[in-house]
Amino acid sequence: QLPLVESGGGLVQPGGSLRLSCTASGRQLDSYAIGWFRQAPGKGREGVGCISTVGSVTTHLDSMKGRFTISRDDAKNTVYLQMNNLKPEDTGVYYCAARYVRFCSGVPQGDFWGQGTQVTVSS
Repeated sequence: QLPLVESGGGLVQPGGSLRLSCTASGRQLDSYAIGWFRQAPGKGREGVGCISTVGSVTTHLDSMKGRFTISRDDAKNTVYLQMNNLKPEDTGVYYCAARYVRFCSGVPQGDFWGQGTQVTVSS
């Protein structure tokens, strides 16, 4: 098991920014590729993007391009999802998920999941 915990969600106005964090208690994330996913109200879960153990990022969501950035700080055992210029359609529960692989797949995948953090974009 890998106990992932997301944080950083909240209510933000359109055009605003949030930085989500994903960490694991008692376990190191540096051997795991980490993906970010989201689930909008009434919709299925979709992949946002993934970061490999060496820091390369695979984008799974076209609307992420130019607005969202995924990064990792292994010294802090944390993976981040920086979200800028947020739109109401970005509202949903955001999850991080880990796979014990070096590189991300072109298909969004996760073996170990966090509980999610709510992001609400509304004026």
